[in-house]
Amino acid sequence: MLHDPSHAKTEAAFNAALWGPAPPAGLTAPDANEIAQRFKVYRNNVQHSLTRALAARFPVIEALVGPAFFTAMARVYIAQSPPQDPVMLRWGASFAGFLDGFPPVAHLPFLGDVARLEYVRGRACHAADADPVAPEVLAVADLESLRLTLHPSALLFTSPLPAVQIWQSHQTGAARAPLLPGPDYALIARQPDFTVIVERIEPDTFAVLSSLCDGETLGFAAGKADPTPALTLLLRHGLIIDTDTGAPR
Repeated sequence: MLHDPSHAKTEAAFNAALWGPAPPAGLTAPDANEIAQRFKVYRNNVQHSLTRALAARFPVIEALVGPAFFTAMARVYIAQSPPQDPVMLRWGASFAGFLDGFPPVAHLPFLGDVARLEYVRGRACHAADADPVAPEVLAVADLESLRLTLHPSALLFTSPLPAVQIWQSHQTGAARAPLLPGPDYALIARQPDFTVIVERIEPDTFAVLSSLCDGETLGFAAGKADPTPALTLLLRHGLIIDTDTGAPR
């Protein structure tokens, strides 16, 4: 198919008009006076739909700033970074960076990292499926040479601020408690029952899991810290999907 420059130009003008005050040129209606009003309705529907999609992806951010402020803030973000892909799952990756530099929320420096956590949760939720191994696979003679393949949804998160605690405190039924100073570390993953967990972990456990995620052996990971808490965590949540005692990678 040949590229049609006129079509691309029309599409760009239409998209720009979604964020401007006037409708794009070339629209027609039985009553010319209705064009602006009809396009305004369409523009509002698009902006509302995208705002609600963003709120669904970042519900704790909406809770932290309030629905009215979130809507106004989302309109600014959407105008700057509208979806570029029909797969909406991929949209919103830049929202955390936007929050980092958005002057009206400069007094809430943790917002960006809370948004990063929520975005990672979305990635974990939609990761590929994989079956966990039985715990008995760890019963090998040469445990130190063992490498573990973790579930595709298993992702690590860290923040210099108490972002994990802030996110957890805004979950249904969560007990409010004083925030401990950051940094925060967490394992985020989807369990076999499709529940997405956000488990706050200790720095040593994070170090071990980081090594395992990088494909290092258990022996190497054990040089970072005692691997027992990390292994217990992985087995409890069914996040080991394969093991390997072969040659170094």
